[in-house]
Amino acid sequence: MKHLGKINSPQDIKQLSQSELIELAEESRQAIVTAVAETGGHLSSSLGVVELTVALHYVFDTPRDKIIWDVSHQSYCHKLLTGRRDQIHTLRQYGGLSGFCRRDESEYDAFGAGHASTSISAALGFAAARDLKGEDYKVVAVIGDGAMTGGLAFEGLNNAGSLRKNLLVILNDNTWSISKNVGAISKYLTSIMADEKFNKLRREVWELTGRFKRRDAIRETVKRIENSIKNFLVPGMLFEKLGFRYFGPIDGHDLPLLVKTLQDISNLTGPIMLHVATIKGKGYAPSEEDAKTFHGVGRFNKVTGQSAGNSDGLPDYTEVFGKTMVELAARNDRVVAITAAMCPGTGLDEFAEKFPDRFYDVGIAEAHAGTFAAGLAAEGMRPYFAVYSTFAQRALDQIIHDMAIQNLAVVLAIDRAGLVGNDGPTHHGAFDLAYLSTVPNVTVAVPKDGDELRTMLHYCCENALDGVVAIRYPRDKVPSPMSDLIGQIEWGRWEWLAEPSDIVALAVGSMIPQVQAAAVILSRQGINVSVVNARFVKPLDHVLLNQILPDARVIVTVEEGALRGGFGQAVAEYLLSHRYAGRFRAFGLPDRFVTHGSRAQLLKELGLDGECLAREIGALAAETAITNETRPAGGGLFKRFVMRRNSDRKDRAENPQISLTGTDSE
Repeated sequence: MKHLGKINSPQDIKQLSQSELIELAEESRQAIVTAVAETGGHLSSSLGVVELTVALHYVFDTPRDKIIWDVSHQSYCHKLLTGRRDQIHTLRQYGGLSGFCRRDESEYDAFGAGHASTSISAALGFAAARDLKGEDYKVVAVIGDGAMTGGLAFEGLNNAGSLRKNLLVILNDNTWSISKNVGAISKYLTSIMADEKFNKLRREVWELTGRFKRRDAIRETVKRIENSIKNFLVPGMLFEKLGFRYFGPIDGHDLPLLVKTLQDISNLTGPIMLHVATIKGKGYAPSEEDAKTFHGVGRFNKVTGQSAGNSDGLPDYTEVFGKTMVELAARNDRVVAITAAMCPGTGLDEFAEKFPDRFYDVGIAEAHAGTFAAGLAAEGMRPYFAVYSTFAQRALDQIIHDMAIQNLAVVLAIDRAGLVGNDGPTHHGAFDLAYLSTVPNVTVAVPKDGDELRTMLHYCCENALDGVVAIRYPRDKVPSPMSDLIGQIEWGRWEWLAEPSDIVALAVGSMIPQVQAAAVILSRQGINVSVVNARFVKPLDHVLLNQILPDARVIVTVEEGALRGGFGQAVAEYLLSHRYAGRFRAFGLPDRFVTHGSRAQLLKELGLDGECLAREIGALAAETAITNETRPAGGGLFKRFVMRRNSDRKDRAENPQISLTGTDSE
């Protein structure tokens, strides 16, 4: 690292020549590839903005000047150049650097982010605060990589254009979504419009026209001529109409051009838009050829680009969802799939390919997706809206106002629920159980494994359900091999996974394997724990709860969601209202934002892995002196369980499992 090894702050960058800046950019790109190959992360997005990042820190005086990164998944080079070079190998690792900007990580991270389309609004807030305090510094928002498809970005643009604050917005157009016009004429026009002499002449002409009696008409004519020329040659008139002066598009990998352009426009007043065209994944062949895969990637072989993932043969929940959606669409021509710019992430690639007329990627616009799904449902379609838990938060009003109040049948397939691991607090799906459980006309279902997820999805398609059904599942492999058959489910009811005992653990979804592991540990100590698959968080299974109440002396709930307002609190309310006299404890995510790290590390830290749960449940058992020896020899709960189990077996014999070869029930 001829140059990168000497960069401890952006001040060191300013000492380099232009040729050295180009070398620094290449060294930074190689350092990013090396780090992400070991840690995983958002590779292609960060590779595409290396030259832009170097130019920004060369021209602007950070951290005094503020750079606001949209989403901030493209900030790896920014981290390298701002004193975090020696920590880059800890990227997204427990106790290491975040994969996004965080204010508590560095003074150079002016604003934290992990969701899209926030940068312009935040930057405008910085600019307004600067002016109110009478201070003088530059504010730059870097947006792109799809974030301009979010409505919040245009709300920010609209407000910024009307407030007329000094603000630079850089549009990193790495998908050529606005224009491919990066030719010589466009480049020449941009260099003219950004040039200091041109802008001085422009101001003088404007002042001169103000001396004429018909100055308003003359100025309007001059402005029309300028706009006509720009509208013919560049795609920026939308931004001009919103109150921005538009420059570009320019080549985002031409470092000397970037530096000169930024220098030229840095002292212009008012809202400025610079359109920069970049190549996503630039400089690393596997990423350039498949930017989609390397957008968010796990560990991989740096030489070959091949994933270093495990090969246990088990699918993940996302894959199960995607394949099941294809099954549903083949059986029912009213099934529609919706995603908000997360087609691969939600497993809908095959659906999009096979049923393009019934697949809708609405861009980074979760709120719109929610109302769009409600409109489809109102006209009798069967919409399945696949969305990450953390992004579903952006559509909560639509879930309430447009879906639930009207009692419309929409299925929310909530992926990445619970702890997602290395992406950290902006991406953990901590709150969906709590906020969805408060909304009338919403059913919240949490499958224990891949088979149950598939069964729930089929049930929603084959039955005329009213209201919203939210099915949440983790970013994880399914815990066991899957069956070829579609099972049955008693909708709204829980199930015993072991014979009843005095200690009952009500486990939700992804926590069932952890609770079962705890039960195995405790059984070796002479303590029996009965595990219940509490697969419906709302409504609670009051029938099974009433069976438990008379005999259970310890009840615990375990969920991979926020404790406050979550499943455990709902059960506690029920137990209190029914005068439960035994011991109760809820396990879940604490009232704080959980850091990044592997899911296993985080579960252990939060006391939600098998060993920790065994220790805590064992302590409760000791307090109530419950062991196998003191357990009653077959109480009322056990008898009711045996009777119900025999009844269930009879029902299953009379109602065999549904085969995939069945026909559309509609």
